Amino acid sequence: MRRLAFLCSAALMLGGAAAQADLPLSPMPPDQVKTLARDVFQQMIETNTVHSNGTMKLAEALVARFHAAGYAPEDVALLAPAEHPTQGNVVVRLRGKGKGRPLLDIVHLDVVEAKPEDWTVDPFTLTEKDGWFYGRGTLDVKGDAAALATTMIRLKSEGFSPDRDIIVAFTTDEEGGDSNGVDWLLRTHRDLIDAELALNPDAGGGIAKGDKRLYIGLQTSEKTYVTFRAEVTNKGGHSSLPEPDNAIYRLAAGLTRLSKLSFPVHTNATTRAWFGEMAKLESGQLRQDMEAMTKDKLDPAAVKRLEGQIFYNAMLHTTCVATMLDGGHADNALPQRAGVSIQCRMMPDDTAEKTKALIEKTLADPEIKVSVLVPAAPGPESPLTAAVTSKMNAVVQSMWPGLTVIPDMDAGASDSKYTRAVGIPTYGINGMFPDIDDNRAHGRDERTRVNDFYSDVEFTYRELKAFSAVE
Repeated sequence: MRRLAFLCSAALMLGGAAAQADLPLSPMPPDQVKTLARDVFQQMIETNTVHSNGTMKLAEALVARFHAAGYAPEDVALLAPAEHPTQGNVVVRLRGKGKGRPLLDIVHLDVVEAKPEDWTVDPFTLTEKDGWFYGRGTLDVKGDAAALATTMIRLKSEGFSPDRDIIVAFTTDEEGGDSNGVDWLLRTHRDLIDAELALNPDAGGGIAKGDKRLYIGLQTSEKTYVTFRAEVTNKGGHSSLPEPDNAIYRLAAGLTRLSKLSFPVHTNATTRAWFGEMAKLESGQLRQDMEAMTKDKLDPAAVKRLEGQIFYNAMLHTTCVATMLDGGHADNALPQRAGVSIQCRMMPDDTAEKTKALIEKTLADPEIKVSVLVPAAPGPESPLTAAVTSKMNAVVQSMWPGLTVIPDMDAGASDSKYTRAVGIPTYGINGMFPDIDDNRAHGRDERTRVNDFYSDVEFTYRELKAFSAVE
């Protein structure tokens, strides 16, 4: 998952004015670090790590880089489940002074599928043009993975000795598959990645609009997702003798009704405060509509206008969408079965039971059976301690003076749910600034700004140094 938009931010503002900064104005790493970072980035993009290929080849390349940088064999682990040997995970540790429990950073190496015929460039070649890096994973999330690998090599070359160990886990199957690396490591090799707190660049992060930075989000929690299956079955028959009770038609009729479902609008203290802060960055009707969301009694007209924008709509509702469809078993037979996957992203106070009930009511057909395909796995919110907020704000201000940092809750899901579930507070943030109007994560011609990538490399370096300090 890559953070697709700002969502459900907490009321706490970490400091700095609500300023906007030109995107090119960012500190950059030294030239030799930029050269290394680009080389690592290119290797990552050009190693195809969709689920069917696995991540082992890239994991082995990272191990070789860390050994060449001077990491001892015992500080670099290459691990894969016995039943999934192509799904490689790498855990690298920079030894510290032992003043506190380790700092963990998690980032995944796998990417979603990309069909070359759909792209204007080769998705598995790093292409630089017009100030952009193109390629599958440039935004989600190999840019950040390259920044982390580069930072660990840079710190080692500088002889940096942190107060506590810094651990980075490069993992697999975040985007799909049944061998999620973070989950597997926590269950089978907890000692390798046990930590006081964790950072995850696959969440939070910057938001830009055109050539302006709006703010940077510090993710402390996520909407909970649950996937349902809706299915119709019947006796079928020969295609030469059509019957009115057709499983595909019946399911299609229900899905048409479902496509019009809008869950009840719901705001809470967090979202009301978020809209209030975001209103300060806008003007005109949009500003007025956002200010209206801070009231106890909502203005229906303002709600309707905000619902017309997908990011704000996701902030105001639980959402459910049909994602995968199947049906029938032969061209010359009436379908005996038709089914669909429906994925929902639930607001914090919604439950799978309530959501399922509303789906069933909307499908309005007792022959369409709804079951849970992937159960909800909610994780606790990570607390915003003074140490976390002060350090993060200091790093952000050192990079982009005056930029607002807003804690938030993402609409998508990330591997942070696994670390939070076992009691490791986890915070999502990165130094990328995708355009709110043109975010291509998981999409065609995925890209990130060249300057964004290099400034993210510098941001990651400063972040790891700051959070490895023990006060």
